[in-house]
Amino acid sequence: MSNIKLFEQKQIQSVWNEAEQKRYFVVEDVVAALTDSNDPKQYVKRMKQRDPEITKGWVQIVPTFETVTFCNALKGSICQT
Repeated sequence: MSNIKLFEQKQIQSVWNEAEQKRYFVVEDVVAALTDSNDPKQYVKRMKQRDPEITKGWVQIVPTFETVTFCNALKGSICQT
């Protein structure tokens, strides 16, 4: 089940994984909502360049996979709640 969540009137795509009983959110949507960045992918890239500790564990914290969301197919960084 996929869904669109709103945070301060900004859309954040999410997907519920029934088997794991976890909700996953699109990282770029969360970053855009929290930072007002026009280019959240670039924001995340620069954040990882500035802080090497984030980069070390990024794939464990924020895996990338394909899923179908409310609007369309999505391939991107997904984080769980």
